Amino acid sequence: MKKILTILALFITATSFATPTRLLVRVKAKDAKFIGTGIGGAYVVVRNHLSGDVLSKGVTTGASGNTDLIMLSAHQRNQRLTDAKTAGFEASIDISEPLLVDVEVTAPLSRKNAAVNGSTQLWLIPGKHIEGEGLVIELPGYILDILSPTTHAFLTLPASGSLTVDVKASLTMLCGCTITKGGTWNADDIEVVVLIKKDDKPLREQRLQYSGTANIFSSPVALTEKGAYGLSVYAYDPKTGNTGVDNINFVIQ
Repeated sequence: MKKILTILALFITATSFATPTRLLVRVKAKDAKFIGTGIGGAYVVVRNHLSGDVLSKGVTTGASGNTDLIMLSAHQRNQRLTDAKTAGFEASIDISEPLLVDVEVTAPLSRKNAAVNGSTQLWLIPGKHIEGEGLVIELPGYILDILSPTTHAFLTLPASGSLTVDVKASLTMLCGCTITKGGTWNADDIEVVVLIKKDDKPLREQRLQYSGTANIFSSPVALTEKGAYGLSVYAYDPKTGNTGVDNINFVIQ
């Protein structure tokens, strides 16, 4: 009984000095806004660096932020780009001494084919909250989806010997922000290209053009042979280095 009381006393002593310490984590798309509820949020995990134990986990919620402020205005040092509505995840961690933590994020959560990971480390100090702008982790990339042709479609080669396939893809920023001609995220700045394979051998590549509808790029592709085809569509912005890829397969019979 005495031993149990001693252990209990040590536990109470150790935990009584633990201080709840708040860490606000935000995830921002490169050359765009914050990743929040509108695109499924970002999954956040905070770990003890030494032990690997998960201290907190959750999903960023909230809005993507003010476009004019984030994208179209000059910024000064320490200027806030966020407010109470901007997407974030707040962890509350009880610590009794400075602790090095790993912060890992995956986003966008609702678009697994486009999701990418990011991570960083920082020291948490008991009672010294990291709030306001919080800890911001930036993720590069695009959300790219091939809309046409559909996955594993079977198409018939006509008697003329030439089949026109309408290759169509949807492209958005990682935060879900729209891409349009001349817009804040300008379609003219982004190369969208389809790479075509036949029977697993490179055939050719072709540029997709902005369709006039937000986020949609397309081009007719003429194919003249039966076989198993693979399409890879990539997007690349040489100014920012943002990239995105999607792949499908279909058959011409």
